[in-house]
Amino acid sequence: MHLFCFGYGDVARRLAARLTPHGWTIAGTVRDPARAAALNAVGVRAFAYDGSAALAESALDGVTHVLVSVPPPETIVAQHQLRGIPWLGYLSTTGVYGDHQGGWVDAQSTPVAPRTERARRRVEGEKAWLAIDAHVFRLAGIYGPGRNAIDDLRHGRTTRRIIKPGQVFSRCHVYDICSSLLASFERPNPGAIYDIADDEPASSAEVIEYAAAMLGIDPPPAVSFDDAAPAMSEMARSFYQECRRVSNARIKDELGVQLAFPTYREGLRAVVG
Repeated sequence: MHLFCFGYGDVARRLAARLTPHGWTIAGTVRDPARAAALNAVGVRAFAYDGSAALAESALDGVTHVLVSVPPPETIVAQHQLRGIPWLGYLSTTGVYGDHQGGWVDAQSTPVAPRTERARRRVEGEKAWLAIDAHVFRLAGIYGPGRNAIDDLRHGRTTRRIIKPGQVFSRCHVYDICSSLLASFERPNPGAIYDIADDEPASSAEVIEYAAAMLGIDPPPAVSFDDAAPAMSEMARSFYQECRRVSNARIKDELGVQLAFPTYREGLRAVVG
C-alpha cells in the first residue's frame, strides 16, 4: 500500500510511523526543498511543492491513499490528478461550524456556519474534495507530544489563564486522529464527513490548571477575556468568540474508533508519564 500526503506535517508524520512497520510506502509534499531532501534521506519520498503547478504525474504512481492536510488553494491544482485513487482524505477543521453558543455540533445535523475567512476557505476546500468523493475529517484543537499544556508551561509559552465564563473548546489528541484515519482506511465511505474530537470539551483555563497541578507548580495568573482581548492576535480572539461542543459519535459508531485519550487528562498524563 502507498500513502501520499499533501503537506507532510505532524499528523502525516505520525500516521506514517504507524504504517511503515506494516510495509507501506510513504510519500508527500513539503514547501522547503531542504526538508524534502532530509525526508528522502530517511526513506520518505518527498517533493518540494507549493501548489502553483501540477504535481509531476510520476509522483502518484502506485498511490492507493492520499491525505491532504494543507489548506486550499494549494492542492486545488492537483485534484484532477487524483480521480480514481481508492482512498482520499481531507483534514479540515471544526472551525467551519462557527459559533453555537456552547451547543453540540455534528456533521449530520448542524448547518455549517463559518464566521472567519480561514474557516470559509476550509468550507470551499471541503466542497472541492467532496466533489471527487474524498473523506472529510473536521479536527478539533490538536494536541499531543510537543504540543500540549504541559510543555507550554515548562517552556514559558503559557503565562496566563484566560477566563471567559461558559467558554469551552473541543480537542483531539494526534494519536486518536491517526487511529480515526486508519479506521477509515479499513471502512472507506467516500464522501463521508467525520468530526474528530475527544469526549469532554473544556475551558483552556481548566486544562492549564490541571497541567500545572501535574507539574506541582502554581498555575499562571487568571485574566478575564475582556481584559486580555485588546492585546490578543486576531486569530486568538476569534477562537474565544466562538463556542461549541463537538460530537465524536460518528467515528465511534461508524468507524469503531475507541479513543486512547478520551479527555485532556489522559493526554496530559501520557506526556508526563
